[in-house]
Amino acid sequence: MTPTCPAPTLGVVGGGQLGRMLAEAAAPLGVDVVVLDPTPDCPAARVADQVEGAFDDPDAVRELAARADLLTLEIELADPDVLEEVHAEYDVPVHPDPDTLRTIQDKLVQKRTLADAGVPVPEFVAVDDAAELEAAAERFGGVMLKARTGGYDGRGNLPVDPGDDYAAALDEVGARAGGAMAEAFVDFDREVSVIGVRGDGETDAFPLGENLHEAEILRETVVPARSDPAVAARAREVALDTLAELDGRGVFGIELFERDGEILLNEVAPRPHNSGHWTIEGAVTSQFEQHVRAVLGWPLGATDARAPTVSANVLGTVDESRPARLEGVGSTLAAGDAHLHWYGKREVRPLRKMGHLTLCGSADATAADEAADAGDGDATAATDDLLARARDLRDDLSFGRVEETADGADATAATDGEADR
Repeated sequence: MTPTCPAPTLGVVGGGQLGRMLAEAAAPLGVDVVVLDPTPDCPAARVADQVEGAFDDPDAVRELAARADLLTLEIELADPDVLEEVHAEYDVPVHPDPDTLRTIQDKLVQKRTLADAGVPVPEFVAVDDAAELEAAAERFGGVMLKARTGGYDGRGNLPVDPGDDYAAALDEVGARAGGAMAEAFVDFDREVSVIGVRGDGETDAFPLGENLHEAEILRETVVPARSDPAVAARAREVALDTLAELDGRGVFGIELFERDGEILLNEVAPRPHNSGHWTIEGAVTSQFEQHVRAVLGWPLGATDARAPTVSANVLGTVDESRPARLEGVGSTLAAGDAHLHWYGKREVRPLRKMGHLTLCGSADATAADEAADAGDGDATAATDDLLARARDLRDDLSFGRVEETADGADATAATDGEADR
């Protein structure tokens, strides 16, 4: 598609924070965005038009297609069959290809497809009942049980050791509905990821990021990853090999394990990814602008890092759901070099992703990479300091309790025993 301004209208299945940041990146390019989301006034609705409906509602998807020149997605809960139907009915291109979504939605099919192509993956087996899960746990000495469909952000995953209640584990991940797979535990050195991109006849990848999780939820991403240069090069190779097996254009989040200098594929997301949020300030082209360019078939932007960068997720630090009000924002803004992203969600829930903040180092990215390649301890120390600062700023944020006063106005009370900051 020849680039023009004004540009075509992009329809996006999903209107959460990813859809919001896609629309923010699309606007400077002259690209209008319409999102499909079941949540009234979803986060992306503040910066894009919204079609209200379920992600897999055929009528709602048709309405989206009628208002857009191309379709893409920011969540895997879209229905690939419906996307194929509207592509045929409305002659609207869909990227990534619905068949790619179909492959990725089923974790067992995804893993088999990539393993058959020679992409290195952990050992895995299908498990359809408690007896098969018991056999897998005994064989591998413990497994990560994964629902084949529907899981994300650690949901649908459960570690299972020999002797556990296998039937209960299958129920907990929701395997009764769509089956499950058991994957051998990987004693990894670190979890890393590559944001890969396929455009019109070109592919590329952003620098390797190191991901720090707690309770199966991403907390921080550090770029460049504190990995050996040869490992980073191998990760890029595996990511590009993975892209070669997936059809259609767009950005893909490729999660990997690093173990003893080797790289194993964990999972693939056919969309921008949480571990790529650092690219907004930290890369020449953000993952979101890159996704827009790729889907439209426009030339891709450079994927180079501008500087060492850390992004830190702002999660719901509450015990129960309530109206969202973030406090301590002043500390982040006063830092001068910190960038805060608020996702616009009306309700905060325990561990819900509510926003993120990003810090970029002052060193030239190329010099930093060369220093790391040479084993410069000062470069690693600088990255460690950046991570510590990001955590401190994030920990200064808290969710106040919104209360109604006698005159009906909102008042904010301290949260979790902490005073207002």
